[in-house]
Amino acid sequence: MGAPKRNLLGFIIDSNHRAELTILTWHRPFNVPNDLSVGSSYSCTPHCKIVEQRSWFPSADVVVFHNFELVKGSQKLPLDLPRPPGQRWAWISLESPVHNGDLRKFAGSFNLTISYRRDADITIPYGERLAKEAEEENPVQDVARNKSFLACWVVSNYRSHYRRSQIFEELRAIIPVKVYGRWSKTKLTPEALLPTISRCYFYLAFENSEAKDYITEKLWRNAYLSGAVPVVLGAPVQDYKDLAPPHSFIHVDEFASVKELAEYLLQVAGDQKRYSEYFLWKKNWKVKNTVKWSERLCKICFSHLPPNKVYADLAAWNHANGIQRKEIAH
Repeated sequence: MGAPKRNLLGFIIDSNHRAELTILTWHRPFNVPNDLSVGSSYSCTPHCKIVEQRSWFPSADVVVFHNFELVKGSQKLPLDLPRPPGQRWAWISLESPVHNGDLRKFAGSFNLTISYRRDADITIPYGERLAKEAEEENPVQDVARNKSFLACWVVSNYRSHYRRSQIFEELRAIIPVKVYGRWSKTKLTPEALLPTISRCYFYLAFENSEAKDYITEKLWRNAYLSGAVPVVLGAPVQDYKDLAPPHSFIHVDEFASVKELAEYLLQVAGDQKRYSEYFLWKKNWKVKNTVKWSERLCKICFSHLPPNKVYADLAAWNHANGIQRKEIAH
């Protein structure tokens, strides 16, 4: 007899031809219904499925735990249950490191990390750039049409000590910035969000944290799908260059001062040719937003992972930002 056939994670496929991989979600992220809650399982491929019923625990190959509920205490790790040999526990979070809470209590518990970060075992970015097929249409035309405002910002969680808030305050003292969201008491419905942003030349895609690879729907959805040029703050400049379409954004850290940034925005908005250049990427690239939990977790099915991996210090991995940020002058 030859060697037993194994699945992508190294687990033996039994003679009954069961699914190669069973992924158990121990609890629903944020405790809200999602696209995984369909029947008893969700099939990613004919040989890989996601289940929600905890009765699958003894036979699950991977058990996924969403960090938010763990750190808040509404869910706990099943440390009282006998853990099957070879079963892998996966920690998942789409939050920036500073918002992941105290992870020291999880030392030695997890075998996999699932995050937007490129150095995670399984990377699930908020969005990604994709090369266009030759037959796909090129939508670059009249990009400055119907623009009513120079810059706009949608913000609900305003904290004066955040760097993004400080830059915003300096920026709006020089140029007009239209503000929407709960903080300004000008909330936008989901249906109104993109049409409203589309009337702005620039959209402040300012993240609430500065961390490597932390680029959220503020860029991928709000800016790119609306047709406003994003002014970004969050991950380092190089991360945006690595991940976003070329010449599709303006990074705050590329300017010596907020005044210099403001002057640049005025110049670009006043020159249709220069403004249009920020949309030339659409000739060769398109962007994809990922919002479904099923799509995120199905990435486990296609991952080749090292055996016997354990995160002895998950907190240290979480805070390994690797950022060397220059201060923009005030």
